[in-house]
Amino acid sequence: MSEANFLGGGAVFFELQPKKAVVNDISNELINIYQIIKDNVEELIQDLKKHRNDEEYFYTIREKDRDKDKYNKLTPIEKASRISYLNKTCYNGLFKSEQGWGILNAPFGNYKNPNIVNEITLRAVSNYFNKANITFTCKDFESALKGIRKDAFVYLDPPYDPVSDTASFTGYDKSRFDQDEQKRLKMTCDKLNDKGVKFLLSNSSTDFIKQLYNGYRIEVIKAKRVINSKADKRGEIDEVLVMNYEL
Repeated sequence: MSEANFLGGGAVFFELQPKKAVVNDISNELINIYQIIKDNVEELIQDLKKHRNDEEYFYTIREKDRDKDKYNKLTPIEKASRISYLNKTCYNGLFKSEQGWGILNAPFGNYKNPNIVNEITLRAVSNYFNKANITFTCKDFESALKGIRKDAFVYLDPPYDPVSDTASFTGYDKSRFDQDEQKRLKMTCDKLNDKGVKFLLSNSSTDFIKQLYNGYRIEVIKAKRVINSKADKRGEIDEVLVMNYEL
């Protein structure tokens, strides 16, 4: 069985497509999207069709989470449709929220023809979720990994350690994942290792992370990044893969 924590876009998860997996993320919004794609994909597709690629409309939809009472009246399908729409139409597809509130603050992307309703992909993902044994959870990573079996494989993709003082974006959820949280995650990896559970973790190639995981196998890789307010800062950057097993 596989387990993925800090699910995000699920690139590794969808590449491997395990037959049995538990996938976890602390973001209620994100887990709700995946659960709705699994259980109510046709209703989601119909709701997505009502959205418009219009700046004024975009900000009207974005502002819905400023009033928590109104936001909580949205159905799970409407919440999933809203966040999917915003992700497709906001600047650079950046899923970012303000600290303390968890509200989206990315501006309108002004794209000519964003793919707001990708029916083929949505149905294909839903089909995979229902054919495989996939469970979605929304917990703290430490809680999600309690009771994990020795034969499981765990992939961890946490908010990355900032590579500079100004690179403070640490995730899409309202909670801040700082260096204390990175240290707590490392202690959790130590517990997995002591149990004989194989894990793979990705993070920034910073001195802090490399020192933190000293003793484990660390591979430095090049990863492409297309999200940055400055075009000349986009491109390949160093990341690390940390693992407790030999390839």
